Amino acid sequence: MDTMRDRFIATTTRLLDDDPRLALLLAEISKDGFQQALLRHPERVINVGIREQLLIGAGGGMALTGMRPIMHTFASFLVERPFEQVKLDFGHQGVHGILVSAGGSYDWPASGFTHMSPGDVALMDTLDGWTVHVPGHPDEAEALLREAAAGDGSVYLRLSVHANSSPQPIGGGGFTPLREGSRGVVVAVGPMLDHTLAATEGLDVTVLYATTVRPFDGEGLRRAVAGARPDVVLVEPYLAGTSTAVANDALAEVPHRVLGLGIGRRELRRYGSVEEHLAGQGLDPASLRARIAAFLS
Repeated sequence: MDTMRDRFIATTTRLLDDDPRLALLLAEISKDGFQQALLRHPERVINVGIREQLLIGAGGGMALTGMRPIMHTFASFLVERPFEQVKLDFGHQGVHGILVSAGGSYDWPASGFTHMSPGDVALMDTLDGWTVHVPGHPDEAEALLREAAAGDGSVYLRLSVHANSSPQPIGGGGFTPLREGSRGVVVAVGPMLDHTLAATEGLDVTVLYATTVRPFDGEGLRRAVAGARPDVVLVEPYLAGTSTAVANDALAEVPHRVLGLGIGRRELRRYGSVEEHLAGQGLDPASLRARIAAFLS
């Protein structure tokens, strides 16, 4: 199976051929994959070098001319380093574009914490009007990218090498019910689905799947808790608790409890592998099962 980043490169190359409104801005990362796109569209495929603030500023300038910019690099360099430019050059200017990250929370552990971004979604959540997609499979990433490219809004598409074994249907932006139960509701975000399904096997719980986390599907969560005990567990592949506030807001009229599982604030300083980091964060199936079962009991 190809990775989400592979699919992003292939899909964006085709989209650039089909839509003259689109532009691609890079900051060295993934430039080798876009060589053909650069040759065919040198005026719309721009590599600014290792200048992430310029990446966003140039994208904002293109958006001001009516173009639809796609800006891409690792999440730590796309969201965290140039956050002021995202806030001002898009939000304050009232223009829109597409941010596509790679690297997830710790996709490249050998590069250390400089290339890790567990707090990116929480940081984007401080801005108004951004749609945030967290696909769990390359097919989902492609569908969400095509939807974003055809639209006009501000979109953050978070890609990762961590992926589920099979895709789920994409449509409507709401949560997808995959299991029904009565003892609680578990929301699995993006690449956490396979581990969550394994962790909840045999438990009497409803499992919802989310690839779009902002806007948050409050109505879908309310429907789910109406048929189950209103105890909610959020399993997110980024900073733990990122969505607990919006889940609490969605259930403001319902007595409930919410547990947010995700990446802890403590830095794990050993390189390891993605799977070892998942285990170290308590996000492997065995750890998830113990944590979910303890909360629901």
